[in-house]
Amino acid sequence: MRQDIKEHMDVIGADGVHVGTVDRVEEHRIKLTRRDSGEGLHKGHHHYVPIGLVAGVEGDRLRLSANADVAVTLEEEGDGSPV
Repeated sequence: MRQDIKEHMDVIGADGVHVGTVDRVEEHRIKLTRRDSGEGLHKGHHHYVPIGLVAGVEGDRLRLSANADVAVTLEEEGDGSPV
């Protein structure tokens, strides 16, 4: 499935809600684009989602196994620390 993940794919939660956009895959994580990075101190830099959360690829969408509100709590900073 990892080979099916492409740049600019829409990342959605299990509930169909937008979580982010794929920038690229880096080792065991999906790097999200900066424009989906949140607000305040989290705005303007990349966040990462563990590749283990991927439930499947559906066309140009990457679906996560967690609902969007849960998935964003599992995002990581570039150094692996929680957001």
